[in-house]
Amino acid sequence: MSLPMPPFPRFRFVLYVADDTQNSALAIANLKAICETRLPDRHEIEVVDVFKNPQRALSDRIFMTPTLIRLAPAPVRRIVGTLGQTEKVLYALGLEAVAA
Repeated sequence: MSLPMPPFPRFRFVLYVADDTQNSALAIANLKAICETRLPDRHEIEVVDVFKNPQRALSDRIFMTPTLIRLAPAPVRRIVGTLGQTEKVLYALGLEAVAA
């Protein structure tokens, strides 16, 4: 009797942006594209505007935007920028080995 395969891990991201700037829009679009391609139906994205929620940004030690934090699965990982260099972003977030 074989054991059932564990479900794929669910990824949880928080993306800190600064209002509706071009870099913020690029980061949001790039993260959504990565998640839809690499993590369909197993990701959650929360977008936090540092101008609307400055206390949260300070408490999470966000000093530059856009900043992406991968909260789950552990370990927590951070990356700053528009997320446009897909291969580097995948590597930095530990997603290069995740099957699509």
